[in-house]
Amino acid sequence: MTRKFFLFFTVLLSVVGCHLTTVPPTELQVNYEPAMAVEMAQTSSNSPSIQVYSQVQDGEKLIDIQEINPNIKLDIRYATTNNFLQRKLYSVPRCLLRADVAQSLSNVQQDLEEMGLGLKVFDCYRPWSVTKQMWEILPDGRYVANPARGSRHNRGAAVDLTLVDLRTGEELKMPTDFDDFTDKAARDYYSHPPEVRRNSNLLEYKMKQYGFDSLITEWWHFDAVDWNQYSLLNVQLDQVP
Repeated sequence: MTRKFFLFFTVLLSVVGCHLTTVPPTELQVNYEPAMAVEMAQTSSNSPSIQVYSQVQDGEKLIDIQEINPNIKLDIRYATTNNFLQRKLYSVPRCLLRADVAQSLSNVQQDLEEMGLGLKVFDCYRPWSVTKQMWEILPDGRYVANPARGSRHNRGAAVDLTLVDLRTGEELKMPTDFDDFTDKAARDYYSHPPEVRRNSNLLEYKMKQYGFDSLITEWWHFDAVDWNQYSLLNVQLDQVP
């Protein structure tokens, strides 16, 4: 009787095991809906308080950086599929920042131009709904802000960028490409060639000189030092006048 039961149990486990095949992480498919055109304040327990953009004071409105300084080049990756999500998240390729932050960035550009260099921007203001989508695929606080708190990009007070040679328009050599989530993108990674370290250090020095703080895990990311005075926003880029 015991032997028959053992044989029955073994067969049962074999049958069940055939239906419990594990899907490798690389084969998982996740569908993401486009960022919604939301301007409403958030009241859900899963999201922070977000200011309605129409209620933002004029002096704190989002400003298009090219209205302040058209010499700053744009490569807004999230308006393309050339990003880590491999999908278009912005309807328009704009760099929007709070007025004071935009002016500070323009000052960096003007300073660099005296050296024959300039800025190329990858990302500026980011709607909260986009941060939420990013967190769903990469829930790692080193690289993506937890949407429960919101990000400095959501406040229009952070910018991702690099340096370019004004003569050729080419980007200077940096530690990695934008949105590289490896240790090589960190500022304390010291195995890069001297030229790469000099370029990265120069970018950091000039940004700090005009009121920006760097992020240790991403050489391209900078926050305005007074970022916390601004509220979170969720208005889409094409809805900002």
